[in-house]
Amino acid sequence: MKETICAIATAPGGAIGIVRVSGAEAFTIARQVCPRLTPTTPPRTAVLTPITASPDEVLDEAVVTLFRAPASYTGEDCVEFSCHGSRYILNKVLQLLVRHGCRLAEPGEFTQRAYLNGKLDLSQAEAVADLIAADSAAAHRVALSQLKGHFSSELSRLRDQLLHLTSLLELELDFADHEELEFANRPELLALAEKIDAHITHLSSTFQTGNALKNGIPVAIVGAPNVGKSTLLNALLGEERAIVSDIQGTTRDAIEDTLQLGGITFRFIDTAGIRHTDDTIENLGIQRSIAAVQRAQIVVLMKEPGVPYPEVPLREDQTVIRIENKTEAFQAKYGVGLDDLRQRFIDAAPTTSAEDVIVTSARHYEALCRAHDSLTRVIDGLGEHSLLPTDLIAEDLRLTLASLADITGGAITPQETLNNIFSHFCIGK
Repeated sequence: MKETICAIATAPGGAIGIVRVSGAEAFTIARQVCPRLTPTTPPRTAVLTPITASPDEVLDEAVVTLFRAPASYTGEDCVEFSCHGSRYILNKVLQLLVRHGCRLAEPGEFTQRAYLNGKLDLSQAEAVADLIAADSAAAHRVALSQLKGHFSSELSRLRDQLLHLTSLLELELDFADHEELEFANRPELLALAEKIDAHITHLSSTFQTGNALKNGIPVAIVGAPNVGKSTLLNALLGEERAIVSDIQGTTRDAIEDTLQLGGITFRFIDTAGIRHTDDTIENLGIQRSIAAVQRAQIVVLMKEPGVPYPEVPLREDQTVIRIENKTEAFQAKYGVGLDDLRQRFIDAAPTTSAEDVIVTSARHYEALCRAHDSLTRVIDGLGEHSLLPTDLIAEDLRLTLASLADITGGAITPQETLNNIFSHFCIGK
């Protein structure tokens, strides 16, 4: 039997602090320390009760709520003690619960139990951490979408389609000697495989956007030395983050900081000035600046009147914003034109809705890429001139299913494939 665990569930410093308990003995332990709780106390009912260490020692007056399995966060019996937020009180309550048989929970153990008990799949469990860490409206929106299961639903649809395709191939393998059966032809199987692969490719293509919304959209500020890049960064951030100097080459490395605009986090990178120089250290900084440009989704090219914009390698999918500094229309030092520039950043950011399915995790992206690779082999094997045996094609399909299952923590068993065959076909009729 699993141990009953306990932990403080809220950040320090609040007026209310919650201690959470989960496990088979949660209700029994709660009744031992809360005299107003009884075996007939209904679940999901807030009860105001003292928490007592002994008949003569009251630790706190708390609101206690019981959650009976499986209708709880972890899927187990759970109790939440809403205490006064004093760290001393919360720690004393923890000590009391441990004395009565609880074990202090490991990091993430409540969510781990929710996953093991089928309350969340693995991608939803990861979304809990993303939701807690979200520092912008955009990051919150994509994490909440994943927690609600929108991404899991997409994967479930893909899984069903792949199982159907696998079933059609397995039918050929298992019942090849039944001449009365009519098998799907290869062009039909190929069309289905290509449709599934297009869906997987679309999902993986959202990772760049999802990663940027989660961690901040990278913006590189690029220009010649002393064009005003550091001044612009400081003006945007509202603080002196980068050193401003008349000496060329002062910024020798990329400086990063974040700023929220329009509910979106932007990660600004002030790069070293781009120029030809014999200074070895400055050249290293310039090379890092060019690398930073390659990572950016938005590139701000700065110049002064009468000189060309800096030449740096750019990608087709990057948004490029050109600024002529020290003019009547734009002066970074005095904040002229900054409001318009901020709006241009917001306009350049990807737009998403609460219903959009966006991949934000590198682990999920890598799994989708593996699924695409194995499914590409399936498509090649189903081609008109392919001599690949059906059993090898089916094996690559199973690898595709396994890659998608890695995302949610699910597993595909051969019995499921067999069940799918018999549910779709009248074998032996």
